[in-house]
Amino acid sequence: MDFLLEVLVGGLLSGVMYSLVAIGFVLIYKTSGVLNFAQGAQLLFAALTFVSLVEREVPFVAALAITLGAMVVIGLAIERFVLRPLVNQPPITLFMATLGLSYVIEGASQLLWGAQVHGLDLGIDDAPIEAAGIFISQFDLFAAGIAGAMVLALVLFFRKTRTGLAFRAVADDQVAALSVGIRLPRVWVAVWIAAGVVALVSGLLWGARLGVQFSLSLVVLKALPVLVLGGFDSVAGAIVGGLLIGAAEKLAEVYIGPLFGGGIEGWFAYVAALAFLLVRPSGLFGQKLVERV
Repeated sequence: MDFLLEVLVGGLLSGVMYSLVAIGFVLIYKTSGVLNFAQGAQLLFAALTFVSLVEREVPFVAALAITLGAMVVIGLAIERFVLRPLVNQPPITLFMATLGLSYVIEGASQLLWGAQVHGLDLGIDDAPIEAAGIFISQFDLFAAGIAGAMVLALVLFFRKTRTGLAFRAVADDQVAALSVGIRLPRVWVAVWIAAGVVALVSGLLWGARLGVQFSLSLVVLKALPVLVLGGFDSVAGAIVGGLLIGAAEKLAEVYIGPLFGGGIEGWFAYVAALAFLLVRPSGLFGQKLVERV
């Protein structure tokens, strides 16, 4: 039983980090209907910028502030020069725009900082600690705590601030939001900046775990099963979906993996997501689309 709980807790802690990446997608999708495929490139750029500044002996806090400023600028630039000119275009056009944007950001990252692999140390030991007979990674606890705090901050922001209320109004009905005087470009700017901040936090956590390298941008693929399960337009769905996917893949690797020779953790989540699509395409918390003809 202790071993089962240990595996389950480890999976849930990993799931919190999946949720954080997925929330970046949800923020953009809810307000603009864009599946932002550039989220992974933003995550990579943030991690690479931060670690490169630290290696150049820039103080930790200053490097974090500079990287945050860079992510804000990127968010502003994307909204102004990519999203705004493509308003009311078909979803496939917007998706292709973000796909191309991801390569632009990755190219800019390589041009600025090079293509070498970096180790990122946040000062947190990865040694396990024992709690009630269960061994838990200190870094996993730290990462889950930071991700949880980030999620809580976003929830409070969107529920307690005027910008957050405007975001919710736009997410519910853009036409109605326009009719009461809400300016969509301002909301889109705020959301892209928020997505950039989420990419920064995700990039630092995943970069510390996996190393800062160009394959780090592929971390966003881990968010896709989470989005399928929870729903592309639900922050709560991203959280619940991340926890479910994290726990399911760890349990599957331990208890089902030996039947297949191991190694199923990398693809089990996608199989589960595909099966879930056949049953509930909108996800657990996603809004069902109703078309009248």
